[in-house]
Amino acid sequence: MTYDLSPIDKAKFVAAKRATDYVQSGMRVGLGTGSTAAWLVRCLGEMVRDEGLKIKGVPTSSRTAQLARDVGIEVVSLDEARWLDLTIDGADEYDGNLNLIKGGGGALLQEKIVATASDQMVVIADISKQVETLGAFPLPVEVIPFGWQTTKTLIEETLIGLDVLGRTTTLRMNGEAPYYTDEGNHIIDLHLNRIGNARQLSLVLNQIPGVVENGLFIDICDVVVIGYGDGRVEVRDVNKGSVEETRFDFVDNDNIFNEVAD
Repeated sequence: MTYDLSPIDKAKFVAAKRATDYVQSGMRVGLGTGSTAAWLVRCLGEMVRDEGLKIKGVPTSSRTAQLARDVGIEVVSLDEARWLDLTIDGADEYDGNLNLIKGGGGALLQEKIVATASDQMVVIADISKQVETLGAFPLPVEVIPFGWQTTKTLIEETLIGLDVLGRTTTLRMNGEAPYYTDEGNHIIDLHLNRIGNARQLSLVLNQIPGVVENGLFIDICDVVVIGYGDGRVEVRDVNKGSVEETRFDFVDNDNIFNEVAD
């Protein structure tokens, strides 16, 4: 696999490449959505083509499904797979406890369903996604189109009593029109700046009529694989309490990535 990559893309690539170590033939694998997850799908496609890897992929969005088919991965629905061995996905933010904000790509509902139907969730990200406290990235909330303005008002009123720093909310747009998810819903982005109690916020938001799901992933992620622009990869396992580091060397003559142990 040869690329001429920027440092941020190198970080995403090496995280995705390292995460393929969790994938074995015969697995049913949830395939995430977003730029980092797209690197994973390409890496897995290469393994299918060159190494004979046999997996069934359950995509979390229509665009991931199309990419997976394009690179030769067998795509099945979650109903067909029923339960997954593993889901690998990106994140917009993660904290020290591996709690996440997801949904910047608009696929949070399918991403959360797929992740919670898996024995293990591995998150791949670059180091810029790491935060001490969640909330700098706007929290996506998926809502049904019917009465969305009322739902937005109810969300704003609810935020008054919660431990957040900001309370601005905006309807996500696609040009001049509202953005629609794969499920035909809207997304309201909450600009909270800091979330003091993510678990409480998630539970409260999901009680509001019209809210389908929110982008807080609490106690779902098991492992985060963090890529760096120089080829280093850090793997944090919340269950084992371990941190491991490896490195992919960049070979200047053809930009091939070779994994070596530090």
